[in-house]
Amino acid sequence: MDGVIARQAKDNNYALAEPNREMIDIINKLYDMGNHIVLFTARGYVTGIDWSSVTKEQLSKWGLKYHELHFGKPNADYYVDDRMLPVDFLYKYFGEHADQ
Repeated sequence: MDGVIARQAKDNNYALAEPNREMIDIINKLYDMGNHIVLFTARGYVTGIDWSSVTKEQLSKWGLKYHELHFGKPNADYYVDDRMLPVDFLYKYFGEHADQ
């Protein structure tokens, strides 16, 4: 979530995170196209801090459309997955197909 939907917050103080409007617009378009949007976040995974209320309030305030939100994503430098779409691909695709 952070670094994609939200800008990286200083010292991982997620309450201060700012929205990434461009990515929120892209995700909302995917939602409107009928895609099932599931969010996974590692917020609090390392520290044990419960960021669920803050996160849900932010997503609501920012107008992000989604179906599910899951906490507890393991913290890692990289994730290897056969079904992922790189963020750069989404920016490029929706930049080229902005009128659709």
